[in-house]
Amino acid sequence: MFEIADRLLAVLDAGRPLAVATAVAIEGSAPRTVGTSMAFDGEAVLGSIAGGCVEGAVVEACEAVLADGLSRTVDYGVSDETAYSVGLTCGGQLSIVVRLVRPGDEVHGVLRDARLGHPVALLTPVPPAADAPDDTTPLTAARTTELAARHAARLLAERDSRIALGGSALSTIDCDGEPLDVFVEVATEPAHLVIVGAMEFSAALSRAAQALGYRVTVCDARPLFATPARFPGASVVVGWPPEVLPSLAIDARSVVCVLSHDARFDAEVIHLALDSPAGFVGAMGSRRTHGRRLQSLRERGVGEEALGRLHSPIGLDLGASTPEETAISILAEVLQARTASSARPLRSTQGQIHTIREAVRA
Repeated sequence: MFEIADRLLAVLDAGRPLAVATAVAIEGSAPRTVGTSMAFDGEAVLGSIAGGCVEGAVVEACEAVLADGLSRTVDYGVSDETAYSVGLTCGGQLSIVVRLVRPGDEVHGVLRDARLGHPVALLTPVPPAADAPDDTTPLTAARTTELAARHAARLLAERDSRIALGGSALSTIDCDGEPLDVFVEVATEPAHLVIVGAMEFSAALSRAAQALGYRVTVCDARPLFATPARFPGASVVVGWPPEVLPSLAIDARSVVCVLSHDARFDAEVIHLALDSPAGFVGAMGSRRTHGRRLQSLRERGVGEEALGRLHSPIGLDLGASTPEETAISILAEVLQARTASSARPLRSTQGQIHTIREAVRA
């Protein structure tokens, strides 16, 4: 539910309860991932759980939860006699937990923590106990419940494991010989995208990356170009890029895009990025520029294995020319690298379209 936390908080902060439906297990083809949520407050639908499929039926389940306060699990599959009536014709199977969230309850607090960027996790028994209207167990440093107290060590270990992995999943935990199925829903800090060079291409990339949920930092040594007004929503750092980059928080989910075209430091910045844990390092430039950079990097002692990680010239061949088109080209390559997909047109591929990127069972 954390992907719609801001909208949920707007309702809860106004003093209204809502029913939240979350996909906890997916088999076969489905347009969304495990952990995706939609909510209903009796008047409006927030978010989307299946790209249109089954959502009318999910709203009915939400209405029932709002009426009686009891959590429930609902399952939809193409083999069900209701599959076509509820719209699930894509061949997938969904298990969805629907639960009530009230203003001031534990989940409300966890959503606030998530909005502040704190790593948090919600653990929900699956299926929820039929007689327990509040069977969602938030586990944070300050929040425990009776379930957490009974199985504290195992649940806290599972929480920490899923936060470290950065993904939600349905898990079976052995609690003193008793198997306990829990859905672990995780909110972590957004992945970090670092842009070196402040130009129109950088501004377009910053906007598009934020729309995809990235936390963006723009670095440039020129204060006239590196301004917050030019890069709304991004962190703007004015400084010599080779000195700034080592000070930034970069991990395996981070993306570093060198768009600067400055021979004074481009090779040094790329070298630093390749030595960092960044999951994606790319640089803009012509093939001639790319050749010069490779020569400079080899002279710096960068090995062929590290050079193989460099995405340069950056972007997929989409015929992009404008800053906005180029931003799409760059982010398309970032997505392709992260998912290891073919990047081919879907019409030229066969088999399942919507792959499940997170394991259904951990």
